[in-house]
Amino acid sequence: MSLIRWEPFSGMDEFLNRMPGVLGRWPRAYEANANTLFDWSPSVEISENDIEYLIRADLPAVRKEDVHITLDDSMLTISGERKLRTEDKSEKSHRVETAYGKFSRSFSLPESADAANIRAESKDGVITVRVAKRKVEVKKPTEIKVQ
Repeated sequence: MSLIRWEPFSGMDEFLNRMPGVLGRWPRAYEANANTLFDWSPSVEISENDIEYLIRADLPAVRKEDVHITLDDSMLTISGERKLRTEDKSEKSHRVETAYGKFSRSFSLPESADAANIRAESKDGVITVRVAKRKVEVKKPTEIKVQ
């Protein structure tokens, strides 16, 4: 009989890859050219008022030039990359909790969204996407008589 060392967290990466819907927003580390990068997703807030839907994505330390917002068949996608800052050789890091690398979040727009009137702005590390609402007829259910 041989002894096998128990590693309680050895299967965690495999579990996270198999279950992206459950813990999909957690960053996953991988090695690339001896730098540790992450696959991550920014936190978002979605709200609405009488005239528009608002999607706010927290993107500190991401330049607005590195953010891309696309609309394809009622699917709004915010993607981009938080680039690894260049290290100062005189500085020694003790802890790094910021996730770096590419990100992408997609949102299905409701029927009342006006795809022609979408605009985005960046302020204080938050990208705000404003999707105008259009008037949609409220459909009333039709009653069908049973014969």
